[in-house]
Amino acid sequence: MATRHDTAAAPPAKEGGAAPAGPPVESPETIRKRARLSRRWQRDVRWSPYAFVSPFFLLFLAFGMFPLVYTAWASLHTVELTAPTDMEWAGLRNYTRIFDDEFYWNAAKNTFTIGIISTVPQLMMALGIAHLLNYKLRASTFYRVVMLAPYATSIVAASLVFVLLFGRDYGMINWFLGMFGVDNIDWQNDKWYAQFAVSSIVIWRWTGYNALIYLAAMQAIPQDLYESAALDGASRWKQFLHVTLPSLRPTILFTVVVSTIGASQLFAEPLMFDANKGASGGPQHQFQTLGLYMYEQGWVNQHLGRASAIAWTMFLILIVVGIINYVISRRLRASS
Repeated sequence: MATRHDTAAAPPAKEGGAAPAGPPVESPETIRKRARLSRRWQRDVRWSPYAFVSPFFLLFLAFGMFPLVYTAWASLHTVELTAPTDMEWAGLRNYTRIFDDEFYWNAAKNTFTIGIISTVPQLMMALGIAHLLNYKLRASTFYRVVMLAPYATSIVAASLVFVLLFGRDYGMINWFLGMFGVDNIDWQNDKWYAQFAVSSIVIWRWTGYNALIYLAAMQAIPQDLYESAALDGASRWKQFLHVTLPSLRPTILFTVVVSTIGASQLFAEPLMFDANKGASGGPQHQFQTLGLYMYEQGWVNQHLGRASAIAWTMFLILIVVGIINYVISRRLRASS
């Protein structure tokens, strides 16, 4: 008699294939490897941004923060360039003697006058050029490149060209003025003529740069304002006075501050304009700036402590300029 054996029912097979297998079982080594990769990925996500920005901070510490701290420390000592590690404590003597230093105040006055002579015409010309470039002109891109070309030119090469132009005997400027009966001008030895010549180098170099800044700000002004002014019968000049200029107030303030900071640090232009290529700013110090005077004290007279004190006074001047900029910009924002 046949016997019947009970067997467990097998799961139904999928059509056209075998039954699916269960999830693969990972070995302990695979699990440990995956855990190590996960931890490495977490560390990478956490620390990679710091690694990407670290070169900037390393360079800033080496070439920005360290010179600043060392200069502040050296300004409180009597230290010479020939022995920079031999420091003798002087306290605030390097700062107090500045008040009685006529050469320092002469350099400060020269810096101020050259800054005024160069900044005011420069920004006014830049504003006018930007206003012209803001219209639809042929080859506008070419004109913008031309405006930026002086900024990209080597300041040393440009200064040497201006020295030739302002030469007393064979300079092109005196040749042109001589056509109108003007006698030769000694541009390098007369105080006001020398400061005007140095300022002309600054004007030539930075006018185009500021013009492009003004142009970018003008293109951000809504055209609706000009259309409304035109409907009210305003001329181009009135639109410029009552629409363009008020809209450019923050940008104008920015360029004034930046130009003031640049004027306070003026160095290469007066250095190269000097016939003897010295740091005295002419035989009577007639165009010696604070930057030149600091260089003369530190690298010509080799008084690093005194030069460091001059550098910190210039730094304090820049802080005052920054505070004034902050106060004025806050008032402009509040009024607008």
